[in-house]
Amino acid sequence: MANVVVVGSQWGDEGKGKIVDWLSEQADVVVRFQGGHNAGHTLVVNGVTYKLSLLPSGVVRPGKLSVIGNGVVLDPQALVDELARLAAQGVVVGPERLRIAETTPLILPLHRELDALRENSNSGTRIGTTKRGIGPAYEDKVGRRAIRLIDLVDADALPAKVERLLTHHNALRRGLGLDEMKGDVLVAELLALAPKVLPFMDRVWELLDKARRDGKRILFEGAQGALLDIDHGTYPFVTSSNTVAGSASSGTGIGPGALDYVLGITKAYTTRVGEGPFPTELTDEVGKMLGSKGREFGVVTGRARRCGWFDAVLVRQTVRTCGIHGIALTKLDVLDGFTELKVCVGYKVDGKAIDYLPAETGAQARAEPIYEVMEGWQASTQGARSWADLPAEAVKYVRRVEELIGCPVAVLSTSPERDDTILVHNPFQD
Repeated sequence: MANVVVVGSQWGDEGKGKIVDWLSEQADVVVRFQGGHNAGHTLVVNGVTYKLSLLPSGVVRPGKLSVIGNGVVLDPQALVDELARLAAQGVVVGPERLRIAETTPLILPLHRELDALRENSNSGTRIGTTKRGIGPAYEDKVGRRAIRLIDLVDADALPAKVERLLTHHNALRRGLGLDEMKGDVLVAELLALAPKVLPFMDRVWELLDKARRDGKRILFEGAQGALLDIDHGTYPFVTSSNTVAGSASSGTGIGPGALDYVLGITKAYTTRVGEGPFPTELTDEVGKMLGSKGREFGVVTGRARRCGWFDAVLVRQTVRTCGIHGIALTKLDVLDGFTELKVCVGYKVDGKAIDYLPAETGAQARAEPIYEVMEGWQASTQGARSWADLPAEAVKYVRRVEELIGCPVAVLSTSPERDDTILVHNPFQD
């Protein structure tokens, strides 16, 4: 039995929520290992739609343990609100169903305020963040001044830790023309939330080690996509954490030897939310059609996603940086009805052909796609549950994608519904 890591192989929004939920039927434990409540997951289960931001996608399944690892940044108020929304839909999540690493850094109101102020500023480079405080919270973690979940246990020691944090933040706030944050107000807010979140706290590294030794199947769920990785993405238009598969180890405290199979969730075309380079972006009617048919709007922000043709160069690169063993190809049905399809097989930068995404920002912006044109299909693939249900041209498209990215398709998704899935290879039986 294998432990499986699920990552997005593009810029996020590849359909990880459905795939993780589908795989979680076989898992005993589902773990989030990075990101925060900026990561939206839409699940459709028996006709009911669940929209999650912070909680692992397996949380809607009874009998599964969901875990939030130390690599996540946790907004305690967002957690409380999301649990309440789920309860209103009949899914009650208690401590027996959800555990959170004691060393998880907290997102505070000052992080949200700073994030929004920076993003709304007319100066500098707009990144396209969700303004939920993710970046500033990670900055404080690296700066060794973060308030962590376990800090809420000792009410007497908390004020000194908050003051240490505010020494940095109030200097920033003064420079930005904001009023200083009062330490006692922040402490009071945290202590009010403490009874609601501390019951979920645990030593996650120990919990996962025991689960592995007991032969439990563990599913590790990443947020965003590999191209938003702080090191390997389209910097500076990236998120503030490592989104590649290796982060499943550092973000939970489990050794890398316990990660057996990496599944890369890959959309059959390409989308991106926010700013940054996008070589295959389509701003014409084709791009609008992809967005409309694919319902390409952010779960968290509602922002329309930028759409374009499938970029095999990018996915081939993330297959390597993440060590992906197989991909789950999603939203194939969105391509139904196109007379022809294009796939990016390389770039031209300043007249030179290359087969990788350059690291330099200017070169990324100048990258022009080299396309291979393929025949489309008119029959519907929506809801297909076997290869026999697919048009021959759709099968050819999938096979060509496999060749171009150097990785086989393990799972093929043909609608948001959980059961509309073609299983080629079960990652848990690697």
